Amino acid sequence: MPSDIALKTMNAVHRGILALTFGRVGWKAADMPVLELTTTGRRTGRPRSVMLTSPHQIGDTLVVVASRGGDDHHPAWYLNLVENPDVQVRLQGGPRVPMRARVATPEERAELWPRITERYRNYAGYQARTEREIPLVLLEPVAD
Repeated sequence: MPSDIALKTMNAVHRGILALTFGRVGWKAADMPVLELTTTGRRTGRPRSVMLTSPHQIGDTLVVVASRGGDDHHPAWYLNLVENPDVQVRLQGGPRVPMRARVATPEERAELWPRITERYRNYAGYQARTEREIPLVLLEPVAD
């Protein structure tokens, strides 16, 4: 499974590509939109940002997968948003937009997971590597 250092390095490289190309490259990966998710650290209370893909969207709601590459542990960003669901999301280099995160209900996951894994088989592979059920997270716009 990927180490924390490997995951942080991948995020740093991704951010570097975005910076070097002035945002022209890096906002899509494997035909999925890439987003920057900013959570509040559950221990530090400080902002924590991570680059993620969104394999499915429902209107303005973005779905992200808390896979951590099939690791047996949840990613830190997931634990942060469970603790504090008020997040910020940045798409296509635009401004950070406030959103509320919530874990998909069992019924929602049962509907969404097959759609996601049919199109992006890597997620099915991640699920096969771990005994934990990989959560789906819905990032929903905050009403004004």
